[in-house]
Amino acid sequence: MTSGNNGASTPEDDDPFGYLYADGQANGAQPPSGGGGYGYPGSGNRNRAVGQRQYGQPAQAQQTAAYGQVPQQQATYGQPSAHYAAPETFPGGAPTSQQPMPGGGGGGRRGPNTKGLLIGAIAVVAAVVIGIGVAMMNDNSKNDKAGGGSSGTPSTSQSSNPSQSASSSASADLPKTDAKALQLGGGATTASDVKGAKADGGVYVTGFNNVGASLTWTVNIQKAGSYRLYVHYSIPGVDANATLTVNGTPNQQPLGMKNFTHQAKGDFEKGWQSTWAPVTLTKGSNTLTVSCGQGNQCNALIDQLWVQ
Repeated sequence: MTSGNNGASTPEDDDPFGYLYADGQANGAQPPSGGGGYGYPGSGNRNRAVGQRQYGQPAQAQQTAAYGQVPQQQATYGQPSAHYAAPETFPGGAPTSQQPMPGGGGGGRRGPNTKGLLIGAIAVVAAVVIGIGVAMMNDNSKNDKAGGGSSGTPSTSQSSNPSQSASSSASADLPKTDAKALQLGGGATTASDVKGAKADGGVYVTGFNNVGASLTWTVNIQKAGSYRLYVHYSIPGVDANATLTVNGTPNQQPLGMKNFTHQAKGDFEKGWQSTWAPVTLTKGSNTLTVSCGQGNQCNALIDQLWVQ
């Protein structure tokens, strides 16, 4: 080995992987082929000064700086450069502010659900009130049934008001009678000439328009109490009335047989309607009498009586 020749096997020339580096490729390093060597061309007789090449460095020349100083173009990763400034420091920049977390302080403890509790309490109170109301209604209904049907004494207008629905829906367990089953007196008799009577065969009591005329019904009642005596009658478009006697005692109010349907005068056939009067009956046999007394207007036909 002569001066200036370091031999055929310097480290940088005999690097078998020189062709893999950028600087090796720039200097002509080739992968092994044929029977020749590999590495840099002429690796056996190329002379380089020690330290001239560093393996693994890019081919471009890098800027150097004095010992202990950092080049200006380099910066530590993650650190802002010297020219960085916050956006709000520039003219027109929107100021930044911290936004509060939703939910009042980010997970703070919430108070009790007072609204839900209030709604629940109102629902409970409403249910109790409804239950009390239903109980009171049921109790009143039981009291009415225990009294025998009619509770209290109705006013004059009630006792003389017709009740078509009541006349057609008399209770099956309470008595009802037709004209031909009544005991007649004072010149009263039966007939069937005028149409519209509901009694069997269309029979009704006539001749009632005489003082002293009467019809009597003896009825059995299973339970003592207050009832209504219904009368189905016809008038010729003119109000009528009669005296009602219960078990020998006349009622304080007369039995009103008014022209509730407002029919024309003189037409008995269209004047059929109903009325009722309050009566107090005892358990067992009771005697009910409808009569034409002094001061009564008795021009009426009567075909049915029933208790409700």
